[in-house]
Amino acid sequence: MGPNVKGNPLLISVYLLILSYFIGEFVLPKYPLVFILNFLGVATIIVSPIIFFSSRNAFYAYEENPLPQSETDRIIKTGIYAYSRNPIYLSFVLFHLGMFLTFENIMYFLCSIGLFFWLNNYVIEEEEKYLKYKFKNEFERYCNSVKKWIFF
Repeated sequence: MGPNVKGNPLLISVYLLILSYFIGEFVLPKYPLVFILNFLGVATIIVSPIIFFSSRNAFYAYEENPLPQSETDRIIKTGIYAYSRNPIYLSFVLFHLGMFLTFENIMYFLCSIGLFFWLNNYVIEEEEKYLKYKFKNEFERYCNSVKKWIFF
């Protein structure tokens, strides 16, 4: 059995996007941003799926299942995983932030913060506990050489 992760991060991210849209568009006011931030948001929305599919394809190249509850036979350390231990989750959070910057919907921002804390403190924590138990020193060396997200 793999890590004891509650919930599917992809589905939760999508549900939060839908919830954010409805609450942000029909309940909460918009907060206008500087145009350059809108442009940065569009760029982030474009980059996020590239990160996601690059990460997912690395799993498939190694014949691994990307679902967090699944067992694994190896640590993927190549490609985008040489820069971030959790690029799939990074793409989820970046996509929410990009939606906020593009559409000026505060709910996308609030959900990105909540999603980050849930992923960081519950999902990644369980995955890393499982990987430390299964791979011991190899995983510790990987953790020492690659950041959890990108900058920390």
